[in-house]
Amino acid sequence: MIADRLDTLAAVCDTYLPSVEAPAGEPAAFYARSASDLGIPGRITVDTATRDLLDALEEQGFTAATLAERTALLRRWALHGPHTRTVNDLRATVLGAGYSVPDADGRNPNWPDIGYPGPVTAPPPTAHLIETIEPAGDPVRLAADVCVVGSGAGGSVIAAELAARGRSVLVIEAGRQWSEADFRQLEHDMPGMYLRGGQFAAEDGTIGLLAGSALGGGTVINSMVCLDPPAGVRAAWASDHGLTDVPTAAFDAHLDAVRTRLNVNTERTVVAPAAEPMVDGLDKLGLDWEMIARNCSDDDDPAFCGFCNAGCQQGAKQSTTRTYLLDAARDGARFLLHTTVERVRVQNGAAAGVIGTMTRPDGSTARVVVDAPEVVLAAGGIETPAVLLRSGIGGPAAGKHLRLHPAYFVNGVYDREIHAWSGQIQTVVSFAFQGSVADAGFLVEHVTLSPKAWAAQLDWTDGAAHKREMRKLSRVAPWHGVAHDHGSGEVALGPDGTAVVRWRLADPVDREVATRAHVELARLHRAAGAEEIYTFHSPELRWRSGEDFEAYLGALANAEHEGVPASAHQLGSARMGDDPTTSVADTYGQLHDVRGVWIGDAAAMPTSPAVNPMITTMALARRTAYAMAGETGSS
Repeated sequence: MIADRLDTLAAVCDTYLPSVEAPAGEPAAFYARSASDLGIPGRITVDTATRDLLDALEEQGFTAATLAERTALLRRWALHGPHTRTVNDLRATVLGAGYSVPDADGRNPNWPDIGYPGPVTAPPPTAHLIETIEPAGDPVRLAADVCVVGSGAGGSVIAAELAARGRSVLVIEAGRQWSEADFRQLEHDMPGMYLRGGQFAAEDGTIGLLAGSALGGGTVINSMVCLDPPAGVRAAWASDHGLTDVPTAAFDAHLDAVRTRLNVNTERTVVAPAAEPMVDGLDKLGLDWEMIARNCSDDDDPAFCGFCNAGCQQGAKQSTTRTYLLDAARDGARFLLHTTVERVRVQNGAAAGVIGTMTRPDGSTARVVVDAPEVVLAAGGIETPAVLLRSGIGGPAAGKHLRLHPAYFVNGVYDREIHAWSGQIQTVVSFAFQGSVADAGFLVEHVTLSPKAWAAQLDWTDGAAHKREMRKLSRVAPWHGVAHDHGSGEVALGPDGTAVVRWRLADPVDREVATRAHVELARLHRAAGAEEIYTFHSPELRWRSGEDFEAYLGALANAEHEGVPASAHQLGSARMGDDPTTSVADTYGQLHDVRGVWIGDAAAMPTSPAVNPMITTMALARRTAYAMAGETGSS
């Protein structure tokens, strides 16, 4: 990068995170610490879009301008203009780094001034649990009875069930293996565990997307919420999509088996600090709530749980690396990591294997060709349909009907320390609004507070104001409404053949759900005694004690909510059903148009399950494994 761009990049970073004078009584070093002081400009990857932005800024005399002038220009371009998406992405990167990048001692200098404790324990010296293969040569040629693409909630179950029946199983995973020794309790490490480093959004920036990318998939970094699919959803999947056994005792048995293997329980669930005011608000408004069942061991300790989305250092989380993948390995399954599957091989209308690319530790790549008469696609709701589309199979519904469970965040600032980054990440749920709008609605759940994520998502008007807001984080209780999609989006292929997510908040029911979620969560915060309430809209929507609360609810009701939500659940993009024109696979998961290719993850769900999907995904996968084994109807 030319020197001028380096100077411009540093000026941008130091505008978002500047050195400013501290207000009276505030820590001078915190306000004086700039992005350059933290070495952030040198950590920014300058892609084509960022380069074009830097050049455009310099045409405006950006580097020579005053801090106030630079602030005004970035703020203006963040709201409208040809570089809006890039400006906002760069802002999020800089501010997130400002509160997460560790120094030589493994700590961020800003943590003490926002009350964040950082890591509480050092990683234990444990080994990886799963033995993997590292085949030599190029191309690499492998064979198996069943090739499972993806090792998360769905793929792990199918691999274990079929390996237990004596099948030769090869599991291919795009990510790496993590063990407790790798979990440093740092947000800075999280990108390596997430699809596209966690920096992923729908094509137009309408929703942020989080998905796991590691051996064990999302089960390694999710919040351990174990909720069963409601009876109404199960009945609709039977009546509308032909999954006639799902409302019956046969599917209950699959759910029971999964819960047992994961040690799902509520006995170890302890109400988290972020949930305490939520429970208070729900009680005051006369709304029901319940403790969340979680897949944890009996020695789970909440003191270590605030880092759950960066992996469980204590080994208490019963992810698939500690359950189903271990089972599969015990029964002879092989595991090939760092390998991206491009397409399914098809011969005479049937599966013949897969083709992919493996990346070796030295950065070199090798072609991988797998011979297998059965292929299970379980790479997640984004990557599974992408494989189908690159392969030219799956029929007209491939990539369609994508559900995202958009989550809408409403935050309350209280008159006491909350420390919402501590305790178990999710412990309490309310179903009070689950069917509140037509046949859709939302769950009320609290979440952990991530300094990196909050720094990146807070509305930014100027650097000093942002620092003042970050000083409040220890008093913030973050809650979200997780929506049950009525409409849908799609997964398509970009020019380079990678997955592109297209989603708009266009469905009128979903728009009403988004509004209702913001309004009801704000009411809960008010009932619980919050001094301030704010969302992640830009410009921000904020209420402060003493202001007109009904007017604030009116502003939330009239706001545009597209671009605000995030998605941690991607579903339905290769769904099961009895109609080949509207579904990809039959009612047990085998493609309508290719024998021996099965959908084995959340992409197979006919619609949203209306709850966090892990348990449903795993039970459906077990059901599909039984069908593959010729045991349909048994459990």
